[in-house]
Amino acid sequence: MFTGIDEVDWASLRHAYGSAADVPGLLRALASPDATEREAALDGMYGSVHHQGNVYDSTLACVPFLFALAARPEVPDRGAIVELLVSIGAESAGPPARTAVRAHAEAFVPLADDPCPGVRRAATTALVGFLDDPPRVLELLRRRIAVERDDKVLRTLTEALGLFVRRHPADAAGAVELLTAQSRPPHSPGARLAALGQLALAAPRRLPGDLVPTAVRLLHQRSARRTPGPDRAAPDTLVGRIRRLRPSDEEGAYLLRTLHRALDDRVADRIALLVGQLSSPDAMDRINAVRMSAGLFREWRADHSAAVSLIGGQLDREEDQLRDAAVSVLAELFGLAAPAADDLHALVVARSDLWVHSWVRGRPSLGPPLKALARSGDPRAVPVLAQLLAGPAAPAGLGFEVVHLGPAATALAPALRRRLGRIPLDSPEAAELAAPLLAALTALKDPAAVPEVVRLLRGAPNGLGAREALVAQAVRTLDALGTAARTATPLLRGLLDTRHAARAAGALWSAEGDADAVLPPLLKELTHGRGRGARTAAEQLGRLGAAARDALPALRGLAGSGRVWERTAAAQAWWRIDGDPEPVLPVLRDAWSENPFARGAIATCLTEMGPAGAPLRDLLTAELAAPRRHTARPGGHGSHDIARDERLLTDCRTALDGW
Repeated sequence: MFTGIDEVDWASLRHAYGSAADVPGLLRALASPDATEREAALDGMYGSVHHQGNVYDSTLACVPFLFALAARPEVPDRGAIVELLVSIGAESAGPPARTAVRAHAEAFVPLADDPCPGVRRAATTALVGFLDDPPRVLELLRRRIAVERDDKVLRTLTEALGLFVRRHPADAAGAVELLTAQSRPPHSPGARLAALGQLALAAPRRLPGDLVPTAVRLLHQRSARRTPGPDRAAPDTLVGRIRRLRPSDEEGAYLLRTLHRALDDRVADRIALLVGQLSSPDAMDRINAVRMSAGLFREWRADHSAAVSLIGGQLDREEDQLRDAAVSVLAELFGLAAPAADDLHALVVARSDLWVHSWVRGRPSLGPPLKALARSGDPRAVPVLAQLLAGPAAPAGLGFEVVHLGPAATALAPALRRRLGRIPLDSPEAAELAAPLLAALTALKDPAAVPEVVRLLRGAPNGLGAREALVAQAVRTLDALGTAARTATPLLRGLLDTRHAARAAGALWSAEGDADAVLPPLLKELTHGRGRGARTAAEQLGRLGAAARDALPALRGLAGSGRVWERTAAAQAWWRIDGDPEPVLPVLRDAWSENPFARGAIATCLTEMGPAGAPLRDLLTAELAAPRRHTARPGGHGSHDIARDERLLTDCRTALDGW
């Protein structure tokens, strides 16, 4: 197995953490009779030699020895070694790595018939990935399918057929026929689900017309037959920890995830499939469905109320894993969680122990059920939040969730002010503690908060790293409080020669409405500001309207900036000051197309413009017709993107209604 290993100058080779001198020890440990030692060695291979999918010169030097290990029946866990080889030779790893693995591709042929199911599974994928003879590969898969009895290997063979169709379309007919046959009786429900998933990915025209009902029926049949596997304790290694984090029905999760991925933008079918999963009698099916739902909600616009309601129905289940998964998803939905609000409220009432989540390190935070209820905008969260605010230590971040409750949270303002007044100004955590409270008081526009905000603004000391952040947060709050903040104007004037000049000028305008006082610092920041300063100055100038006409030449110049956010802010201010849409609309149109993240601000501006913004009707109409969320990436990422996208849609409808 290791012939020639000592002839390699491993010390001169590199891996993710430097010299590869330790690699021979890892390779030898892969053949150890001790399971923990083998796991640790595999951990080391993925952690350094093939770190995060990267390939180094030491990785390439390992390939012959890994093939030698895989070929020896006496070596345990050879399936994991073959999986490592497949990963090293993946297309994403680059040509040198693929060439190194392809040079030994013939070795995968006998491994596909190995007595060990784990080896057969990994080798089956490798046949399609590395063997350069499509007709031969298809015949090897056909022969293996005819004799294979292990369900997991059969599923892998089905996936290999789907990969074959996508990789070799000219030779795909035979593979499509095999997949079609496997999608029908007498094959098992799991095998049929796997075949349907691969057909959906590779040959969607061969799918049955009643795909979703069929898939749901097969899922329920599969679950009724499934028996729990043995509870094998995985070693405390990176690989072992990953295995423990996998769902107990990993295969079921994979089968349905494949089908969802294949259906892609067929959102109505995906929702129907999700509803079928959430209606399963089997708890593991429902857990898998809840986890899959998050990506669907984040990526696609649709009527999700039926699925959300069913997710809410999981909150009274006895399975903690199911309840926690459901709460986690609902907390990401903000207003879209409304169909589950009754279930969330019932859970909050029944389980006061879930109001606060304690961490091993750091301050306690708001518990996920209460957070989800507040984010949904349900006023029933207010009494519970009031209880927490009245206690000795309110959870960190509570104020950020108050923002979503609107006027219903007005009763919380006195307690929020008291909390703000207790923040020690000499604490390096002052800004972190104040931020959520200031956010809440800003949203509530509580005029009685001015003294406490002024205290922060006046008392934050220099040199502790908190002053700059505290000042920015406090100025934003004073700006929102308008004329109630007049007592703070001396402090705000003192900030007009600082990095906070633009925001301080905006707050002064809100408090006094004196254009002569704020125009000079805003013009200075507009023309000489760095970073975000010019953009912020433009935003504040737009609020002055016609009183800021002296800023128009500089705004016209900024509207030609190479930075999309500066152009957008300048164009919006230009309109608000001058009222002429003709030079502004082309800038907004270009920004809309260039950066989807700018669309929210642009749509808000168009609602203000009224009929003057009508030439951009096509952008708003197209946005409302688009099924994908405007900042979504495939797979769905970013919970706050849901709230941002829903606000954009609301503004688009409002603008169109006003035209």
